[in-house]
Amino acid sequence: MIKILIADDHPVVRSGLESILSSQPDFTVVGEAEDGAEAVRLARRLGPDLVLMDLRMPGTDGVAAIEELSSTGSGANVLVLTTYDSDRDILRAVEAGATGYLLKDARREELYAAVRSAASGKSTLAPAAADSLMRNVRGPERQSLSRREVEVLELVRRGQSNKQAARSLHVSEATVKTHLIHAFGKLGVTDRTAAVSVALERGILRLE
Repeated sequence: MIKILIADDHPVVRSGLESILSSQPDFTVVGEAEDGAEAVRLARRLGPDLVLMDLRMPGTDGVAAIEELSSTGSGANVLVLTTYDSDRDILRAVEAGATGYLLKDARREELYAAVRSAASGKSTLAPAAADSLMRNVRGPERQSLSRREVEVLELVRRGQSNKQAARSLHVSEATVKTHLIHAFGKLGVTDRTAAVSVALERGILRLE
């Protein structure tokens, strides 16, 4: 059972999401927050597997909440669910440690898949978010994957989860997620399997 905390400043949105998510037998909504500060407090108290986080909220916004959850070692992964698809919003969320980024116009099936993926720690991006990251990493000085991004992809190729990769590299899980999402943008993909496949095709990774 995936325990979900919903953070959104609109009560109608929270109610709608709770209804949609509760239709799935493996989802349970354990709490609702109306801003980022409340989301952090509830995440600490309720221990959700996933926080479904809006970005623009009064007081403490989504990015600040993600940063606090990441810095305090919260076990909850964060899936951003927002109407905002600007490059700045996407990059800020990814840098803060979001596991995934989805837009509110996504189909229900996309939401369900993204929740399951993000709850298990797998980085996932909406196509618009992936395109944004691609635009921001296509500059000549940033075309290649960094050494650390290659190291993370190699561990993914070997079947390691984000948590296992973090232990192998002696970094936080949030750092691993950030490296992965940056690599997604540079490779033009939206998930781990595709990233490894493209990296192998380009000779960035090699089969042993």
